[in-house]
Amino acid sequence: MSTNHPALPVAVLGAGITGLTAAWQLQRAGIPVVVLEAAPAAGGVIRSTRHGDWLQESGPNSLLEGSPAVAEFVDAVGLGPRRLYAADSAKNRYVVRDGRLRAMPGSPLGFLRTPLFSFGAKLGLIGELWRARAPADREESVADFVERRLGREFLDYAVNPFVGGVYSGDPRRLSVRHAFPKLHALEQKHRSLLLGSLKQRNTSGGPKGRIFSFPEGLAELPAALARALGDAVRTSHRVQTVRRSGDRWEIDGLAGGVPRTEVFSAVVCALPADALAALRFEGAPDAAKLSALREIEQPAVVSVFTGFRREDVAHPLDGFGLLMPEVERRRILGTLFSSTLFPGRAPAGHVALTTFVGGTRSPELAALDDEALRRLVREELGALLGVRGAPVFFGVTRWPRAIPQYTVGYARFKNLFAAAEAGAPGLFIGGNARDGISLANCIESGRRLAEAVTRPRAT
Repeated sequence: MSTNHPALPVAVLGAGITGLTAAWQLQRAGIPVVVLEAAPAAGGVIRSTRHGDWLQESGPNSLLEGSPAVAEFVDAVGLGPRRLYAADSAKNRYVVRDGRLRAMPGSPLGFLRTPLFSFGAKLGLIGELWRARAPADREESVADFVERRLGREFLDYAVNPFVGGVYSGDPRRLSVRHAFPKLHALEQKHRSLLLGSLKQRNTSGGPKGRIFSFPEGLAELPAALARALGDAVRTSHRVQTVRRSGDRWEIDGLAGGVPRTEVFSAVVCALPADALAALRFEGAPDAAKLSALREIEQPAVVSVFTGFRREDVAHPLDGFGLLMPEVERRRILGTLFSSTLFPGRAPAGHVALTTFVGGTRSPELAALDDEALRRLVREELGALLGVRGAPVFFGVTRWPRAIPQYTVGYARFKNLFAAAEAGAPGLFIGGNARDGISLANCIESGRRLAEAVTRPRAT
């Protein structure tokens, strides 16, 4: 697209964080935009709900300031003064082993002392320094990669619970190249993960990866973007057909249930994989093949928010939360210590916990009704954290198709995205099914999309 601003606006499909970021960047560049969102409110999976003194986060709970770009973005949106960094008391990350919470080591000395890993596993880690790198083009699962480089115990008690917490997924099925590209690149560049980590630590000059949120939760971020975009954001607008007509794009949809067709200069797709697969594309044969995206696995996950009196929880909750290794054979993926992380999440004298159930590990548990989930979470937290009595606050959020799984062979879907764009100039695709699943990934995806729209087209 020429930097001579077109008379027709750019359509942005989806008002999640990727779409809102892309639209906000385009608006700042002076390019008119219209954001079309099927839901009655903007924000996508970011949902923060205030119930008196309780603050329930039903989707992402925090944002990692892992690059200067994230910090600059938050400042530019106007939320810099409202940034809340995670409390120092949340520094511990717990992993369950033999039914007990063990803190993940945060230093070499802590690693030597931790009971989380056996002496044999610690000793065997030294051999990683001399293990050969895999061929660059090898397609390998996360489990195979980690077991090859670090051993089975590190897979079971470090990587498996981490993958369960981040992807709600299975390291035996996820692709290391696509799900954790930085890990794959570390081996390719430095041969040894240990050596590569040390070199990166010594040369890094960026932010240290602090975690933050806002006083009223992460929903402050999409709310600020939506306010800046104003009337450009149209909710309850369901897109049905995207039609390429010459160098223009026509979009058929339902605006509040009323049929409506509009013309745009370009289309930015920032939709979940299943929503993108459901679109009808006309005049763009390669884009029509995006219907195959419905085959991307997206397991159901349930977020269970519970509040307890502080005296009814034996554990000090001095950490970020706990992650559950699959080998422990328990019924939860993990629990965040929400009221430890940030202030204002629970009334005085109470604590707030957010527990995740389901995923690829236990999809049947995500189908339990609310009362069964209440019992399950209460029993698990009782065994793990010494919780006594019933919760004084309880809330359930269900995500029937949650996080896209970047499984072995995911290049097939990446190729579909690229082919659709190449075959239909003016079509731009991003979001968590293409650019990474983290909140920071999605923000960067929005920035990338806006830059692609403003880049001059080849003639």
